[in-house]
Amino acid sequence: MPRLFLASDHRGFADKQRLITVLNSTNVKDVYEIIDLGPTTLRPDDDFNDAAIAVARNVRQNPASRGILICGSAHGISMQANRFKGIRAICGYTPELVHIGRLHEDANVLCLSSDFMDDATMDRSISMFLSAEFLPEERYIRRVTRLDEENIY
Repeated sequence: MPRLFLASDHRGFADKQRLITVLNSTNVKDVYEIIDLGPTTLRPDDDFNDAAIAVARNVRQNPASRGILICGSAHGISMQANRFKGIRAICGYTPELVHIGRLHEDANVLCLSSDFMDDATMDRSISMFLSAEFLPEERYIRRVTRLDEENIY
């Protein structure tokens, strides 16, 4: 069974806790093993980097799996996660953007903003992230492959 890894920093902590409860009460738990990578308690002095690193490493080691990260803006966690080869993290501010990220870029990590997204939008974005499938057209495959090229500039 593929895994769904979740983590947050202090600004996304409450949303992560809510999302884990929501996901465990839906059919998502029948498709994904839901794994909370922390934090388990609110730590106001934590760094978003640790959450992003934990999710990126786990998604990279489990290619059929996906990850969800939450911080204040979603920017820092997406930047950190995208430093890992094989990780395609997107900021999912709207379900429509998430849909395109899954279809065209085969996004495997969804980054959410606790400061700029309400619960309903987060829930819809996650639903889209977990249901939309990558379009395996030659141009999208080529572009996704190029994301992992090294020393291109």
